[in-house]
Amino acid sequence: MATLILARHGETDWNRNGIWQGHGDPPLNDLGRRQAAELAARLADVEIDALYSSDLRRAYETAEIVARAKGLSITTDAELREMDVGSWSGLTTDEIRERFPEVEYAHDAEAREVFHARAVGALDRLAKAHAGDRVLVVTHGGVIRSLERQLYGEPRTLFRNCEVAEFRYEGGVFAQID
Repeated sequence: MATLILARHGETDWNRNGIWQGHGDPPLNDLGRRQAAELAARLADVEIDALYSSDLRRAYETAEIVARAKGLSITTDAELREMDVGSWSGLTTDEIRERFPEVEYAHDAEAREVFHARAVGALDRLAKAHAGDRVLVVTHGGVIRSLERQLYGEPRTLFRNCEVAEFRYEGGVFAQID
């Protein structure tokens, strides 16, 4: 059995301002760095055998703060990236509605099914590679929601910055630990 602790990255200015990020790569803001330090403090007494991060800056910076506190190295994995929202990246919802009034989904975005398969596939791969380990994965809300969607048919939670969810993986099946 493997245990995956999935953590959403800390806040960016884009988060604060309601801007769609996707593969956009803004850094953490001051609050995001404080959130990451608080995450590190919450995990201080938790044994972690490996640390993975999306290669996007907001996730990697969050992982760096935790890694320093725990003396861990970080392995980046581009498969842990947020969904690519295409031409919507860098825009607010109001700007999207204004520029694309009749579009429900960006024409150049990653297909939801492709994203879901990528995200869950990456988590499945990590869990298989770390049988018996507890692994921290710093990623994005969409990746965590993809795993919830697989487990429950739809996401149960809107993950705040630096919020965590814990899952066990046994016999090729994920289960959320409450």
